[in-house]
Amino acid sequence: MTRVIHTGDTHIGYQQYHSPERRADFLAAFEQVIDDAIELDVDAVVHAGDLFHDRRPDLPDLMGTLSALRDLNAADIPFLAVVGNHESTRGGQWLDLFERLGLATRLGEDPVAIDSVAFYGLDHVPESRRDDLDYDFTLSADSDLDTEPAQRVLVGHGLFKPFAHANWDTETVLDESTVDFDAVLLGDNHAPGIERIDDVWVTYCGSTERASASEEDERGYNIVQFDADAPGPEGVDIRRKSLPTREFVFVTADLEPGEGADRVRERIGQHDLDDAVVIVEIIGDGEAVTPGGIESFALDNGALIARVTDRREIETETELSVSFADPDAAVDERIEELGLSEAALDIDDAVRSPDIADSNLRETVKARLKEQIENDPAALAPPERDDDADSEAATDSDDTTSDAVDDDVDDAETETNDTTDDENTADDENDTADGELSTMEDFL
Repeated sequence: MTRVIHTGDTHIGYQQYHSPERRADFLAAFEQVIDDAIELDVDAVVHAGDLFHDRRPDLPDLMGTLSALRDLNAADIPFLAVVGNHESTRGGQWLDLFERLGLATRLGEDPVAIDSVAFYGLDHVPESRRDDLDYDFTLSADSDLDTEPAQRVLVGHGLFKPFAHANWDTETVLDESTVDFDAVLLGDNHAPGIERIDDVWVTYCGSTERASASEEDERGYNIVQFDADAPGPEGVDIRRKSLPTREFVFVTADLEPGEGADRVRERIGQHDLDDAVVIVEIIGDGEAVTPGGIESFALDNGALIARVTDRREIETETELSVSFADPDAAVDERIEELGLSEAALDIDDAVRSPDIADSNLRETVKARLKEQIENDPAALAPPERDDDADSEAATDSDDTTSDAVDDDVDDAETETNDTTDDENTADDENDTADGELSTMEDFL
């Protein structure tokens, strides 16, 4: 009896939501797979591609991966793998480096024997180049196959039919291969699944961490058992094992007419948010909800990360028709219709002025407003209207515009800070990349 762990799509190094904690989670999930392999004393770990999230993993992720593979190697458990699309490079692959270090075996056209099972590999191939493929696998090699294997297994990376998002025909691969396979162990699709195609077991193990908010199901891997006394696909048994990963809290707020942010907060408050990634979806017919306020509420209640998506199309009472030939004229027309006070108009002029830098906008607005209050308080009042209703509407519009101006000022400051952060991050990443190259040159 031969048992292997079939895993893949570990995406080590993925800093999801720009969060260092989430980046650490992806490495931790891979380390957990390795720990499980050692504890279960399996005969091999088979990785179906996308070990790393990027072609150039940062040094901490690379060293963490090497450490885990050394632990596996010390337990005398082989690590067999193929190259996925995320980590593939035109030159040498990281998997080749691991193989040179004696920590991994890159699967390919020649069989690699684990007991009575022969494993082959099919790296990810872009769709535009698949028509030129010939699935030419060897029945034997100079290595380990002294006897006829009980099962032959293909390990591949791609989106194969009949699974979701498929663009690679599984029947073509099986029909054109020079080897009759009994099982196909796949990576690339993050959702686990199993099918029987032409009397062959075809299975995805799924990702080991949630790489997107759409991956609501538990993460995990497959344990595949091969029975030497039952040759062929009948001797293949595939079971799923879940992994303990960071909690994702999925909240759907279906708002009734009249319901708004309070109802969304109530729904979120029904969950334990401690160190969780909180994903909120707003649907229904309720009032408009500001996502930023909801995200802040979740963070204040212990969430690590919060993301809010409003699926509704909120209709406003007034519509602004914009001519893209002259959008400024359209905005001016709408501003005039609102009947704003002189102070509000002055602030609008500052916000939309091309001569005021984003970094100076907040101070400029404060200075102008202070001057209006000190020198001409009447400028804060809206212009007189013919009736009280119009005056009340103008006041409401003034309040709304003031809020909007505050938001614009905040947004402008945030964008400026984000730009500075991005520049600093780019510098850090360049320094890190240079350090990685030097380190790996020394390492080799």
